[in-house]
Amino acid sequence: MTIQPRSSAWPADRVAEARAVIADVAHHSDLLIRLACNVLVQHGETPGERADARRLLVVIDARRPVRRAQREDQGRAAR
Repeated sequence: MTIQPRSSAWPADRVAEARAVIADVAHHSDLLIRLACNVLVQHGETPGERADARRLLVVIDARRPVRRAQREDQGRAAR
């Protein structure tokens, strides 16, 4: 098995995919939307894009049932 070298286009490709998910948010799972938002929060090109991604994360998190949110948050804290 050969390991392919990472291309410099890797971050740009991920950002483009994240934008596509956000553009069609109604057809994607909350998990995928959350992942896309995290990518844009870290790698978005403008402060506005990063802020919008943070806001969408708040909306997505608000949709989670309370018990599930608590379990997921406890799992993150344990890491």
